[in-house]
Amino acid sequence: MIILVITFHLVYIEHLYPYAKQVVYTFHMPVFLIISGYLMEINKDWNSFLRTISRLAIPYVVLESGYVVMASLLPINEHINHLNADVFISKLLLHPLGPYWYLHMLIICGVNYYIIFRYSNAKELTRFILIGLSLYLYSHVLSIISFTTSIFFLIGIVLRQCNMDFMRFFQSSSLSLLAFLLLIFHEQYLSLSTLGGILIIYLVISCCLFAFKCSHRLIGSSIVFFGRNSLILYAFSPIFTILCKHLVPCLAFDKTGILFLIISLIVCICGSLCIGYIMDVLRISPLFFRRQYIVSK
Repeated sequence: MIILVITFHLVYIEHLYPYAKQVVYTFHMPVFLIISGYLMEINKDWNSFLRTISRLAIPYVVLESGYVVMASLLPINEHINHLNADVFISKLLLHPLGPYWYLHMLIICGVNYYIIFRYSNAKELTRFILIGLSLYLYSHVLSIISFTTSIFFLIGIVLRQCNMDFMRFFQSSSLSLLAFLLLIFHEQYLSLSTLGGILIIYLVISCCLFAFKCSHRLIGSSIVFFGRNSLILYAFSPIFTILCKHLVPCLAFDKTGILFLIISLIVCICGSLCIGYIMDVLRISPLFFRRQYIVSK
């Protein structure tokens, strides 16, 4: 999922394969949100939970602030013509610009989840409904998150609180790939608000689990490594996706863009991990991620 995120943050690939982008955007962030909702730990006191949230909040504030300033200086798609304090605060707190909206949503959904489940004595179903209603409020009244997207975080919560084994609910199957391919050729299913879109998300997870189970040990360990470091890749890869724009003229002879994609992914992944290693070596990781080391080996 994180490699797909990086792939379609490359503007050249995004424009070269618009339908593939539409397919990927149907499932990649919902998969992240389901997993995040499932793994979010709320069985801790308020101070411990705040430390957990700060691991997301501090990087978000630093990175989103940098992205907003950069958007006012560089000719990118989300260019800001006139940056002032009001615009800056709006983008930082309410309407994130660029790729870091996911961290913004994760913080809001996580705090909301913790408060409702820790401080409400209502029945479990009632608490699920309260979370859903609050997400609707944040979306349709305050307009700070997307309800359609955030509901997948709630799906992860439901699975966790109902003690459903993730690997049992999302069962791996070799036929999932065939079903997935049949669905994505119908554009009407490429929407999170359709049953077809939800089924695509399920089938993608099933496909990934099957592929991982059948993969060579070296490939499997590499996938696990990327998964453990997905936050670093997500946080720092936008720096390199912007720099990779300069490779387009040099690789224009390859009309498929595949060579550009391979080189750009290597640059983005290695560059992001290098930043993580440097932060670990200089011992500044705790300042940003509240962890002594941010590169998980």
